[in-house]
Parts: sequence; structure tokens; C-alpha cells
Amino acid sequence: MSVNKSSKTASFLFEQKRDQVQRSFSTMIKVVGPVCNLDCDYCYYIEKDALYPGKKMTLAEFGMKGDVLEKFIQDYIASQPQERVEFIWHGGEPTLLGVDYFQKAVELQKKYGEGKEIANVLQTNGTLIDERWAKFLAKNNFLCGLSIDGPKRFHDNHRRYTNGRGSWDKAVECARIFRENGVEFNTMSVVNASNSKEPIAVYEFLKEIGSRYMQFSPIIERIALDDQADMSIVDNSYSKETALMQENVTAVGWGNFLCRIFDHWVKKDVGYCYVNWFDNTLAAYVGQEPSLCSMAQNCGCSLAIEHNGDAYCCDHFVFAEHRLGNIFDKNIAEMAKSDQQLFFEQHKKDTLSARCKACAYLNMCGGDCPKNRIAKTSEGESISCLCTGFRMFFEHTQKHFQFMANELKNQRPPANVMKAKF
Repeated sequence: MSVNKSSKTASFLFEQKRDQVQRSFSTMIKVVGPVCNLDCDYCYYIEKDALYPGKKMTLAEFGMKGDVLEKFIQDYIASQPQERVEFIWHGGEPTLLGVDYFQKAVELQKKYGEGKEIANVLQTNGTLIDERWAKFLAKNNFLCGLSIDGPKRFHDNHRRYTNGRGSWDKAVECARIFRENGVEFNTMSVVNASNSKEPIAVYEFLKEIGSRYMQFSPIIERIALDDQADMSIVDNSYSKETALMQENVTAVGWGNFLCRIFDHWVKKDVGYCYVNWFDNTLAAYVGQEPSLCSMAQNCGCSLAIEHNGDAYCCDHFVFAEHRLGNIFDKNIAEMAKSDQQLFFEQHKKDTLSARCKACAYLNMCGGDCPKNRIAKTSEGESISCLCTGFRMFFEHTQKHFQFMANELKNQRPPANVMKAKF
């Protein structure tokens, strides 16, 4: 995604008072860089070691050092204008650093907290979670995201250890440990070429392991066919020959996945289970900006912070051209409201195709994540390769969401949709 800064002016409300205004933003803290104990075949992050040539893929090389951790925590809290500050610990697999490391992080948050409410979110594959981890997470009110792709046949098809052994058993055990120790958790499932074919099996399985908050993320990646490319997974600005990743979900597969789960959910689980795409679509129907960045008008301000303090525009755009700087050289708040970051966020709206601009569902899908705009319209403009799937979903669910939106506007529970006849 390239940005022509010379022809645009950042159009954010605080632009004229940028030097005086604090801007709220979030971060994805890559506390171990790309280091992981799994070798998932669709992982978009495991190759990011190429940004740091000469380093070995070990915790000793990619674990965030104590001085970086302290500098980041202090500056990040000080940069936030709101009273609640959220830390999102990501990877790689962040639990590789152990409980004691995160205990130190919590102590630093208290040291620099300035009386603010501190919240922590930990994304994990669950394979290293034990009773000690669970007790720590529960005591410190961590919200955990557990990466699990559904029943064993789907999960182990992609999420394996380096020796080829599947990780499903450990992930399911993690869910049990979380439940028994009172750890609040949601599930994050990558929707791919295989599990997209059995959406109800995926949904019912997630309910069985105790997930009431489900995030579904479609896998769409391009593979460089040029052996000279630094990384095999490339963004949509890569101009040489590419191929779609074999594991990618198709547009129709994605649309069918959402529609079939919705049909199941809308009959019996509204108000009991929460699905990220459903929540955000309903938000759009009642006139709210979706919190899911791919559905929003502009990309969100959510920086990726690498192990050494490097900051990037977005977790999905950790490429050299999107590096904002390093927290030891630039203030993190200044990077968050820099021209480079503002233009990155605004680029999503600026580059909408004519088809998107004319679409009745634009306020719901936002044109999708820019990284997925790898298909072409008949006019030659870039568009999300999932467009057909999103249209399937929005058309299929329109009457139900209109009903739920009307219930909310009249201060009635949207769960009333389960009693309605269509």
C-alpha cells in the first residue's frame, strides 16, 4: 500500500492543533517478535525476522529486553488522554517469556500508571498455559484471546508444532484451565479453505469449550513467486508476480461461513454468544462506527511495536516502508499522529473503488482491509477479494439486522429477533 502524500492533506479533526492535542491510539506489542513454538502454515508474521537480518529466531534475540519494556510502558501510558489504557500483548507466542516477565510488566504498569485504569489483553495459542499462568491471568484481570480454529481435524490441519504434531489438544486443555480458574477469554479462529466448509461444526465446537465471544478472521495472503523477495508473504503494493496462498478462504466460502453461522445464531444465541462480524454489522445499522478496523471508514490507529521498540503503522503492514521509527528515537505519541500514520489510516478511504463508493453496504464493510484489496473491478480498480462474500452476508441478514436495530432504538433487547417471524 503506497501513499502519495503530496496530493493529500490529512483530514483529521485535530490536524490544525496537532502539536497541542493528545491522540488516543492502541498498540499490538510484539513482545517476542515473530518467535513462536508453532509453525502454522498460514502465519503472516513468522517471516518478520527478515526485517532484522543477522538475528537468530530465538528468545535471546527477539525477546523484548527490560529497558525496552519499561520505556514503552512509561511512554504509552503517558501518551493516552483517556483514563483507561489497554495493552495488547501479541506475537509470535508471548507466553514463551514466562509468567515472571509479565509480572514485571504489571509492576511497571503500576509504577507508571498515573492513577489510570490499566487493562491487559493477551493473545495466545494456549499451548504453554498451565495452572500458574491461569492464576496470574485471573488475578490481574487479563482478557485472553485463545487461537483455535474449531474441531481437531481443522485446527491440526494448519496449527502444528515444527515436528508436524498438531496443537489442538493443548489448546482445548487451555480453554478448560481458563474456565476452571476464572480467566476471561474469547476465541480467535482463522477461517480458511478447510474449516470454512463446515461453519456450524466450528461454531458449536467453540460454544462447547466455553467461548461466548468469537472472533473470526478470514485468511487472505499473497505469496511472492520471486525467490529474491525478502519475505514470501507480501502486501498488495508488491508489483512482481504472486499467487494466492493455498489456505486462503474463497469469497463464496467466506460468505457462506458467515451466513450459516448467522442463521444458527439468530435463532437461539442472540445475547448469549457474540460474534465480531455480527456485533459490528449491528453497530453500523444503528449509526455507530464499527470497532472492527476492517469495517471502519478509515484504518484504525493501532501501531505494532516490535521487540526492539520499532513502531509500524499496523500489525498487518509490518514492512520496512511502514516503519514509523523507534521509541528510543521518537516519542510514541508523535509517531501516532505523524503524517505517515495519518496518511496510512486515511489511505483506506481515499482509494475506494467506484464500485465500493456506490455500494449500499459500504457503511458496513468499509471496503474491507486494504491488504485484501487484491481483486480488480472491470474498470481496473482494486477491490477486496472477499467482496462477493460480504455482499452475500449483508443481503442475507438485512431484515434481521433492521429488526434488531429498531429494537435497540426503542430501548428493547435485540434478542427479541429470536421470537420474530420473517
